[in-house]
Amino acid sequence: MDAPLITTDRLILRAQTLADFDAAYAAGQEERVHRYIGGPLTRAQAWEKFLRGPSFWSLLGYGLWTIEEQASGAYVGQIGFGRFEREIDPPLPAIPEGAWVFGPDFHGKGYGGEALAAALRWADAQLNSKLCCIIAPENEPSLRLAARHGFAETRRADYHGSETVVLERPAPGG
Repeated sequence: MDAPLITTDRLILRAQTLADFDAAYAAGQEERVHRYIGGPLTRAQAWEKFLRGPSFWSLLGYGLWTIEEQASGAYVGQIGFGRFEREIDPPLPAIPEGAWVFGPDFHGKGYGGEALAAALRWADAQLNSKLCCIIAPENEPSLRLAARHGFAETRRADYHGSETVVLERPAPGG
């Protein structure tokens, strides 16, 4: 299964392509992007992470979308759901985990809310599942975004020696 195409007023959520890698790698090198997600990756690490996106769709029936700006065709970031098998204590529940990252040129434009609302509409219709996500406690913009879209803190956990916030969003109708 490939990522379904979703359009919003300003964005296109689509399957990632090989042509997206250089833009995704460049965005991940920006301090404003990587400071809350573990620091910059080497090109090889970024490539391995990039390859997870399409495999989630084929193995799980859900995954990550590439976000593209409609007006310019620019790479905005990635959003979606995965099963990351994180080494987190205590472990995350066995439910889809929401994830999002936006290039620094697109912070503060409302694209996060627009993309997350679209991804969650798809998840509610297709997965009908409770969702979780983790966010660094210092990442206030991402915590606000998650809260606006129904995620609530359930606990704190240790992730690679640092405290992280675990949030969950109930299944539709739940």
